[in-house]
Amino acid sequence: MDLLTTARKLEAALTKTLDRAVERVRESGPREPLEIVHAVVDAVATHVQPGGRGRYVFPFNRIKVTFAAPTKDARARLEAVIDAVPSLRDRIGERLTSAGCDGNDVEIRSVFVPQAPVDWPDRDFHLDVQRVAERAREIESTEPPPRALELTIEHGTAAQAQFTFCAARVNLGRCAEVRDQRHRLIRTNQVAFADDGDAVNASVSRQHAHIACDATTGDHRLCDDRSAHGTGILRGGRLITVPPGSRGLRLESGDAIVLGEARIRVALVDAGPALKP
Repeated sequence: MDLLTTARKLEAALTKTLDRAVERVRESGPREPLEIVHAVVDAVATHVQPGGRGRYVFPFNRIKVTFAAPTKDARARLEAVIDAVPSLRDRIGERLTSAGCDGNDVEIRSVFVPQAPVDWPDRDFHLDVQRVAERAREIESTEPPPRALELTIEHGTAAQAQFTFCAARVNLGRCAEVRDQRHRLIRTNQVAFADDGDAVNASVSRQHAHIACDATTGDHRLCDDRSAHGTGILRGGRLITVPPGSRGLRLESGDAIVLGEARIRVALVDAGPALKP
């Protein structure tokens, strides 16, 4: 009799587990990046707690959001929404402020993995909130700040002639917004060449290249995003080709970025506050 009871309990547990798995499969298809970002903001808001006398507090000062992005396209679409206006950082800050909390001092970091572990509460992202001692943050802030990136358009036409960035990533391409066949936003170009039929501008792919700042070394690296007409660095009269799908090549002051027939001059200058990943 005990064996039968145990077997029935085991069967019930297995059935319950299977039902949960089936229910998860039956959920609506993959969420759009904007829906995932909204879900992240909602998840952050669940950590707001009463602080007494009708006030609320957010007890953490560091948030790490790990996104599941199985393909390069999925990651690009997520990054486009995360970095858009308003950005994920802005959305979280606005939600905390509306809840009566001070979200200005919260550091937010986004990372990507190809597949979500089975123990994630949400299939698209995982939230890790921490409270870091002020002394530890002060020590971290003593690291030398990275240099600001100044880009000047030398050949081709963009929204403006010169740009200055203190950002972890800067996308280079044609058109400010890149959308797929279903008109979904998949990328935002911070340096956008005009889509006006000009031959030079037309040689720049919509998703041509990007510049990534290494948070550890402060180096700026130029990466080709599998552009149609290639990416290169003109340095000392010699053209250095940036191979697609690699870690890219380190930029130096005075370099000229070559995007098809377009040219962008690079200058690295001392920046103020350090970049946040």
